[in-house]
Amino acid sequence: MTDYDYTFKLMMLGDASVGKTSLTLRYISGYFMQDLKLTIGVDFYSKTTLFNGKKVKLQMWDFGGEERFRFLLSQYCKGANGAFFLYDITNVRSIDHLPDWTQIVREQAGDIPIMLIGSKKDLDQFRAVPREDGILAAKKYNLSNFIELSSKTGENVERAFNIMTENLFEKY
Repeated sequence: MTDYDYTFKLMMLGDASVGKTSLTLRYISGYFMQDLKLTIGVDFYSKTTLFNGKKVKLQMWDFGGEERFRFLLSQYCKGANGAFFLYDITNVRSIDHLPDWTQIVREQAGDIPIMLIGSKKDLDQFRAVPREDGILAAKKYNLSNFIELSSKTGENVERAFNIMTENLFEKY
């Protein structure tokens, strides 16, 4: 007998240094960790939470964003229930690879909810990707949701995971 009612596998996707590990660790621990090391390959995290009175275990698979780790993605996509694609709002190139990542996910995992996340909202004064571009990209690539957040301040971190969990309950 497990101590949770549901388990969902989530993938954390996006280019290197967009904030995937920072977001994951902020959600799990409630803290922002400065000076994180680059993820090599794939890291695994989990958190058990309550959602609508049900115990839910979220398993987060955090992918190294460098091109050299992209080959791992198709293997890990199998069995995934949802994905976060992060881009850095201060780096316009970080949203350019969205079609590549989503194509692999859809080919390997099917039509799972993918949420587009504009990260580093605390650096708004250095913004290079307008919020409207994120909204348009989410529509263009048929993503389930779009949100901007800051792992540093915690703004919208819980909200992003709550929205995804709600999407997962609707789908499964």
